[in-house]
Amino acid sequence: MSGNRRPPSPGTQDDAAGTRRVGDAKERLAEDYLKRRHLQPIARNHRCRFGEIDLVMRDGETLVFVEVRYRRSDRFGSPAETVDRRKQQRLAAAASHYLQAHPTVLPCRFDVVAVSGRDRIEWIKNAFAVES
Repeated sequence: MSGNRRPPSPGTQDDAAGTRRVGDAKERLAEDYLKRRHLQPIARNHRCRFGEIDLVMRDGETLVFVEVRYRRSDRFGSPAETVDRRKQQRLAAAASHYLQAHPTVLPCRFDVVAVSGRDRIEWIKNAFAVES
């Protein structure tokens, strides 16, 4: 067998691992960006059956659930535009799950950190409100 290796086909384990590595790197980039703006990290990648919260941070007296979105190109829309109503509902459910395990009296908000192109960052504070 030669040392030549074909690139992974889309949908393979290698492809998923590469996507996960890129996602982790962009989450670290977003976390560092927010820390430089004085937010304090609380948790990363809180997973539950409803979905995942990328970052949980504290901004003064507010608990912030952060969704990090990355797109290499804005050709088909910005990364922030991918946080549609369905994704918002999943984030709200995952945040509710987090709060059951970690009760707080702090007010909460949902932020989106959109990373695009050459690691250009757009931070959208209070990106959406949760309907009761």
